[in-house]
This record gives sequence, C-alpha cells and structure tokens, in this order.
Amino acid sequence: MIGMMSGDQLIHGEAPGRITLGMIAPDFEAKTTHGKVKLSEYKGKWVLLFSHPGDFTPVCTTEFISFAKRHQEFRMRGVELLGLSVDSLPSHIAWVRDIEANFGVKITFPIIADLDTTISRLYGMIHPHISHISPIRSLFVIDPNRVVKMIFFYPAGVGRSLDEILRIIDGLQLVAKEKTDTPADWKPGDPVLVEPPHTQSSAEDRLKEGYDCKAWYLCYKKP
Repeated sequence: MIGMMSGDQLIHGEAPGRITLGMIAPDFEAKTTHGKVKLSEYKGKWVLLFSHPGDFTPVCTTEFISFAKRHQEFRMRGVELLGLSVDSLPSHIAWVRDIEANFGVKITFPIIADLDTTISRLYGMIHPHISHISPIRSLFVIDPNRVVKMIFFYPAGVGRSLDEILRIIDGLQLVAKEKTDTPADWKPGDPVLVEPPHTQSSAEDRLKEGYDCKAWYLCYKKP
C-alpha cells in the first residue's frame, strides 16, 4: 500500500511528487516510532503530516520540542500529528530519548522512518536543488475526508511558526464549518468575510443587510 495512488488521481493528471490542494492525499503505510500507521486509517480526523531534514539537528530539534509542547493544542482541534524523515527507526528512537533526557520534553506523536524515501518522493518532499536524499521542511494539512487543504515548504535554516500553523488550521476549520472566508491577518475571534454577491440586485441588497461593508463586494460579519 505504500505510495499507492487512486485511478481518479492518475486520470486527472496527478503524478507522484505532485501533490496539489484539493486532491485526495495519497495513501501509504509506514513504520513509525509508535508502530505501523496507514494514512487512510486517519479518515474522519484532521492530519498534520510534516517532514524534517534529519534527526539530531538544531532546527529540527527546536521544532519537535515546540510540536510536543503544543501537542494538546492540536488535539483540541482534532488534529493528529505525524512526523517524517528518512532516518531509521533506531535513529528516531534515540533522538526522541535524547530530547526527553536533555530538554525534559516527551515526543508524544509518531515519527515515520521513510528510509527508502518512498513517501518523501510521493509527496514531493525532496527538492533536488536542495538535496537528492533528504526531505525539506514540508507540511501538509489533510482534512477528515483526506483532502489536502494546505501545503507549506520551508528552507532548511528557517524553523516553522506553530502560531501560524495553528492559525491556518483554525481558519480552515472555520471556513469548512461556516462556509465563509477569512481576511488577511485574521485571528480566531476576528470578523470574517461574507461571500460576495453574484448578481447586481444581491449586491445592492448586501449593503442593507447589516454587515460591515467597505464596498459592495467586501463585507465583514462576526464569526
């Protein structure tokens, strides 16, 4: 099952290494620090799949400490964390133990050992201009229907902002629930955008509906 893609994805021109927003995340089965996992078994839950270049490296260590410290914040949002690198399981286990011993932080989510780079290549995590063997800092937010909702690629020397990741997840979940959009720099609790009108008459009516309208096509409402 590792790296298998559906016929629909192939018919619509999707190929391994070309993951795009809105497509069904390719299924895979992999060995992790918590045993075997299969992406399709997470159906019904949000998943944050993220890769790191290597164990026992400074930036990656700070990221994993941050993810572990804020794991409960992801759980409160119904999001499962799933880390990945091309290091071996013994390396992952040793690194996790080292983080706990040296920083007092327990890594409570699974880390995939993608030794043969199958998943890394399937998800386009390996960028050959950077490295032919190690994934860059990639991040995929996958919704309960296994649809890819957000993709981030980061350079090796820049650590990820968990505040921004959580903000985007909050926005994605709100949009899915309320059928609305969020404006630039939106934070939970801020006003959201009203769907733009589709006819001239509805544009005129929009201005009378009690929204905070800056223009006929740009109106805010309370979330």
